[in-house]
Amino acid sequence: MIKLVAIDLDGTLLTDAKTISEGNKAALAAAKAQGVKIVICTGRPLIAIEQYLEELNLLDAGDYSITFNGGLVQKNESAEVLGKTALTLTQVKDIYALLSALPLPMDILSDSKCLQLVTDPEHISIYPTMNKHLTYFDATIDQLEEEMLYNKVVSAIDVEYLDQQMAKISEEYKQRYEVFKTRANLLEFMPKGVTKAFGLEILGKELGIAASEMLTLGDEANDLPMIKYAGVGVAMANATDEVKAAADYVTTTNQEDGVAKAIEKFVLV
Repeated sequence: MIKLVAIDLDGTLLTDAKTISEGNKAALAAAKAQGVKIVICTGRPLIAIEQYLEELNLLDAGDYSITFNGGLVQKNESAEVLGKTALTLTQVKDIYALLSALPLPMDILSDSKCLQLVTDPEHISIYPTMNKHLTYFDATIDQLEEEMLYNKVVSAIDVEYLDQQMAKISEEYKQRYEVFKTRANLLEFMPKGVTKAFGLEILGKELGIAASEMLTLGDEANDLPMIKYAGVGVAMANATDEVKAAADYVTTTNQEDGVAKAIEKFVLV
């Protein structure tokens, strides 16, 4: 029996126009009415998903979200943190060295703030156009301090150039960090072992819900750990081939109420 549904946003719950369809809203409301926990599981910070939580009526005392790709597990109503894992300054400097050498732009998320570091004046970040809910600040690597919070590092730039430079990232870096795409033009770095599955494990212990009682839905590489972790892992029809291969079931696309159709099949029975 499914007791928790964890859902990625971009390319999964959201349409290409960044809206939630009426079909998806109805299915999620019905699942919540049955007592199923509906958990948004995203790389975004909480402030960037509040409009969707409100739209889905997920701001009650028993509602939770997993943000920063598993780096934060939070209560929606109060933003209270149940679990937090972040990068250290040493790790941020290590990633800066990599992105400067490639070169790729570098943005550091710190709660609702984003620190923008220029690694090369010819390759500027497009992240502000992709996430308009954050407050952006220019920074240099020398200005960063040990006690600051570093949730994750992102690199946002034209997809063709990003793919070309990603191919140059050594296995050594991939052993030290979680390195994955969350969108075609967005590369992210997280502490090793911190994934959406990691966040679900923390939340599952808090709620007394086993992985076998969870259903997860996603489309990109950062969703892969939770697709494999859950009792039922669902890939969108628009998911990457790797995600679809790992999934227990492939639903329709994010444009065709794929989330609703999966919930109707596995939850509303």
